[in-house]
Amino acid sequence: MHALDQVVQQKHLLSHPFYQRWMQGTLSKSELQTYVKNYQPHVEAFPRYVSAVHAQCESVQTRKALLDNLIEEEHGSENHPELWLRFGEALDLSRENIVSCAKLPQAKVLMDTFLALTQKSFASGLGALYAYESQVPDVAKQKIEGLQKHYGIDQPRGLAFFEVHLQADEYHAQSEKDAFDQLTDAQKKEAIEAASIACDTLWNFLSAIDEAHGITSTMHC
Repeated sequence: MHALDQVVQQKHLLSHPFYQRWMQGTLSKSELQTYVKNYQPHVEAFPRYVSAVHAQCESVQTRKALLDNLIEEEHGSENHPELWLRFGEALDLSRENIVSCAKLPQAKVLMDTFLALTQKSFASGLGALYAYESQVPDVAKQKIEGLQKHYGIDQPRGLAFFEVHLQADEYHAQSEKDAFDQLTDAQKKEAIEAASIACDTLWNFLSAIDEAHGITSTMHC
């Protein structure tokens, strides 16, 4: 197994109780709404993460792949932050509520951690992006199935955020893995450490959603 995948598999988000309940249909609507509102800053900031890694990348080929990623994230009326708001609307949330409501502390921790990792160095940023994007296709597939089966969300507008990530992030993750293979040993170590931190932070975010609803949940240090 690839070194980066070893890190991700040990801490895969689909094993988190929050996503387990999503797939089982036992999350309350209120829990889903809390998730949408608090994940919004991360979704909105994701283009900045990609941009930071792109700016530090010396390889033309990898820069082009990152540019494609950035364009998909941010360009046009179907940009990913917009699609996230549409998902929130499918859960009866207003855009103003999603964007302007008070956020849990862990929402800021998630965004700040990814900003720090992606701005630190190219290797660090690469590891952080891979930790997230390599998990997204599997997670998105399970989310779509859960939303359709258990929560009555089956319209394309409400599911679009997850649909676009089913295939796009497979390509993004592969390009990031290819770039990782070109790093020095020291850079690979840095990327793996960043991936581990990113995985822990994503896990802890979900645990914070649980805690906000009175559910005891494990935090990763």
